[in-house]
Amino acid sequence: MRFLPVSLTTMLVELADLDQTLALFASLEANPVPGIRELVPAARTIMIRYQPQETTPQDIAREIQKRDLAHSAKASSIVVEIPVRYDGEDLVDVAELTGLSIEEVIRLHTESEFTVAFCGFAPGFGYLIGGNEALHVPRRKTPRTRIPAGAVALAGAFSGVYPQASPGGWQIIGTTPVKMWDLSRDPPALFQPGYKVRFYDIAEHGDKKITYGRALSVTDPSASTATHIEKIASFEVLAAPMPALFQDLGRFGMTGQGVSASGALDQGALRTANRIVGNPTGLACLEVTMGGIALQANCRALMTVTGAPCSVEITDESGHRLSMPPYRPIAVEPGDTIKLGPASSGMRSYIAVRGGFEVEKVLGSASTDTLALVGPPAVTAGQILTISSERHGLGSVVLHEAPPFEYPSSQDVVTLDVVLGPRTDWFTTKGLASLFQQVWQVTPQSNRVGIRLAAEDPIERRDTQELPSEGTAVGAIQVPHSGQPVLFLADHPLTGGYPVIANVADYHLDLAGQIPINAKIKFRPISSFQDINPGPDAGEHP
Repeated sequence: MRFLPVSLTTMLVELADLDQTLALFASLEANPVPGIRELVPAARTIMIRYQPQETTPQDIAREIQKRDLAHSAKASSIVVEIPVRYDGEDLVDVAELTGLSIEEVIRLHTESEFTVAFCGFAPGFGYLIGGNEALHVPRRKTPRTRIPAGAVALAGAFSGVYPQASPGGWQIIGTTPVKMWDLSRDPPALFQPGYKVRFYDIAEHGDKKITYGRALSVTDPSASTATHIEKIASFEVLAAPMPALFQDLGRFGMTGQGVSASGALDQGALRTANRIVGNPTGLACLEVTMGGIALQANCRALMTVTGAPCSVEITDESGHRLSMPPYRPIAVEPGDTIKLGPASSGMRSYIAVRGGFEVEKVLGSASTDTLALVGPPAVTAGQILTISSERHGLGSVVLHEAPPFEYPSSQDVVTLDVVLGPRTDWFTTKGLASLFQQVWQVTPQSNRVGIRLAAEDPIERRDTQELPSEGTAVGAIQVPHSGQPVLFLADHPLTGGYPVIANVADYHLDLAGQIPINAKIKFRPISSFQDINPGPDAGEHP
């Protein structure tokens, strides 16, 4: 068992095998450790996000060492049967890799009983174990840029079903019409950790009725018990050169569904915007990329703009124009048009309105996850943004807020502090020098999922073996085979299969979310890499 650093609020526990991982996960779920906020189990690891005001990595490590991992996690009695058309693009390759005929591959896959070990990669993607060992095959050497939803695939000791179209490197052996992820279902993910899964061949048995072992509760999305409210106070979106997104502080506690937190990329700017207009700090705001959005008010309202600096111009019905500063409350009247100019630096601005926007929460959050496709739709021209009529919990307007840091321009070199780990020892001394001794350019392929970086000297790996999928955190610097790293942002996948060399310190995450295209980044380590040492039992944490 190893305890590895990830960031200032996250650690990774590495175990001997999947059985130990599932046993520890079950133990931590049944008897939680104070201070732990979230668990992300994977093939041989559990990523732990904790509250540093309540505990330390050493305290957590000491507590975990006391847990009995000799007993397997309790299996579920629920069985899910999945119909499959065995027509996958890699079915012939799988037969060649295993030395079996295509018919034998299909037979062994349908005769196996799988168990959902954990969920990750994408919402509703379950990692299935327990299949016949003869079907263990490596990932494809070159991942596909797009795998269709419903693809049934193999990789290593796992089988799985892609819940949505996405890139991926697993070997596709078939497809299923069954939806793995459906927000009208409770829970949305068909596969839950511990469930049993069996596949059957449609060609042999037909598309028979799917059984679940027990009835899953299905909700009618058109039904609502909420009291109807006359929605009159609103803004009309006149222009949105880049679609804007509703964001709040994110959705936590959904890792069991394979869903990461998402949320505003500059959470400080979102909190500040809400404070200025007197809202609770976690209300959803409009995240605007590179400015340019134009709104028209049909009511009297109080709003503000924070984050990436851009001009704010108010034009009233008579055509009179007024420039307003950001980070200040702005009173608008019916008929006023509010236009944001281009961002002069930074990437993302935040619009808050007193009372908040009337936006439906999905899985407990109003954040839009662009990778997982969870949350409210993007905001485009022609949409009406309703202002909530709820006034409970509103506070005083604030006049003295200011940006917490200078927003970088595309000509700047931005220094980000990083914590080494959890896979720093997978890289050579030369690879570490490449990370820290040169500047990395932000490429145009960057987005809310991550910042793609490029430099002359790629990061060299010491360990070339395949890394079993493990949890990844916001700020993770993941290094694919090309040696050109990706800095994960809020919409990153919950688990990843490339080693993470370091993680951006939590206090620089907002800054990272504001770095524009073509800017350069220099990474600065704030600690040396070493395993977390539990040390002697120091008793209870103060």
